[in-house]
Amino acid sequence: MNDSWPVAELDAVRRLRVIARTTPGAAFAEDLLDAPFDRVWDLARDLEGQLPRLVTDIRSFTVTSAAGERLEARARSPLGMRARFDIVLRPGWCLMQSRFVVGGMAAVPEGDGTRFAFFGGLRLPGIEPVDRALRPLMAPLAAKALGRLADQLER
Repeated sequence: MNDSWPVAELDAVRRLRVIARTTPGAAFAEDLLDAPFDRVWDLARDLEGQLPRLVTDIRSFTVTSAAGERLEARARSPLGMRARFDIVLRPGWCLMQSRFVVGGMAAVPEGDGTRFAFFGGLRLPGIEPVDRALRPLMAPLAAKALGRLADQLER
């Protein structure tokens, strides 16, 4: 038996890219930000403060419990809709899901900057048949969220 099996390790941004590409109705954006990892991630991991700024469909986001890297939160939309999210949050990685929404952020140091990715998608039954049509409509949402984070880093 050969003990030299191939190994493929993915960094956080690549893992998030794989999740986004395999999630129907998902939006994904990534960019190299001109800021060190610690500065980028300190801003991004502030879910209560940042998610309402990054995602215009979120009016408020409140963490209701935390046990290590596992959190629960409640989101409220500008129209009053509510959702409970299960979250995994660790340095450079955030993955969130509610009954109908999935999303996340990832960051890795790259040179003097940080490669950052943002992802959001819908978890709706029967969405697979309309996935191709939905992705181009969703793509600008992730890019805008990433742009809002980049704008805050420039201030």
